[in-house]
Amino acid sequence: MSKNPETFSSASGITVTDLPMEFVEYFNSMIAMDDPRHARLRRIVSAGFTPGVMKRLEDSVQEIAAGIVDGIADRGEVDFVVDVAAALPLKIVCDLMGIPESQYEFVFDQTNIILGASDPEYVDKEADILTALLTAGEGLSNLMTEVAERKRGGDGTDLTSILVNAELEDDQLSVSDLASFFILLVVAGNETTRNAISWGLRYLTDNPDQRQLWQSDFETYAASAVEEIVRLSSPVTYMRRTATRDTELGGQKIAEGDKLCMFYLAANRDEAVFDDPLRFDITRNPNPHIGFGGPGPHFCLGAHLARREITVMFRELFTRLPDIEASGPPDLLMTSFIHGIKHMQASFTPS
Repeated sequence: MSKNPETFSSASGITVTDLPMEFVEYFNSMIAMDDPRHARLRRIVSAGFTPGVMKRLEDSVQEIAAGIVDGIADRGEVDFVVDVAAALPLKIVCDLMGIPESQYEFVFDQTNIILGASDPEYVDKEADILTALLTAGEGLSNLMTEVAERKRGGDGTDLTSILVNAELEDDQLSVSDLASFFILLVVAGNETTRNAISWGLRYLTDNPDQRQLWQSDFETYAASAVEEIVRLSSPVTYMRRTATRDTELGGQKIAEGDKLCMFYLAANRDEAVFDDPLRFDITRNPNPHIGFGGPGPHFCLGAHLARREITVMFRELFTRLPDIEASGPPDLLMTSFIHGIKHMQASFTPS
């Protein structure tokens, strides 16, 4: 399905809940588009993921991670999700787009509403979910529009500056496309990485042998440990597609208009692919997980950056707070789309 977008379309929506079409594009941007619109938008925003931009971001990941640990090192106990896991990707994404630090908390709150609209912590049970979604999306859209206007005509190196000052008209995004992309980026780039980091600490706490192994030689096991964290955490649970024609898949007849889901979290626990799939094993090799989506045009654009963030965050934690562990159960996000943790206590020896 991932490799065949002509037959399995994203354009009708990517979640099991049918939303009005204006909502689909507004909140999902290019992941809810088919080619050629998807290819054009992905090509343009890829300007923010060039080797030069990535190098600058990777350098800042280390600085930001160190700052996060500085802020908690003397406390001994924290809400790991809010104080650590969420702080890193939020700042990275906002820096990428040139969002001022004064707006970080606002961005964080709106993304929680968009992905946690069915969770009463973020949207009151009596409230209208569509209204809550629209209000949160409008807030982020207005913020992006204001930032873009300030960047227009300037010489900034952030992605917003690059996009609004592109020399060729075909390389410029409309105001609505830019706002929609920003919503996608802060949701996809923030929520997914923060949940991978959060689940990572949970898995390492529950599997002290694997933690000890990784801490014994961080660099040797870092790459495979990060892949295993992404596999088991599978931050995005699924993506939906809609059949554009009658076809057959795995012996199952599919009619034009049928809706299908690719369940990444289930696939990453497939015993036909992974030995002892529920076991957390930082040496797992091969590890052909699809935690960043399946192969094809919609594979995660930020996969490299996400791997870097997870690696740097755990290196900093192991170096500075070597005995940090999850000290309470994960408070799970009430949604089917994201395998998320809202809160999780962690404890460590203050330094």
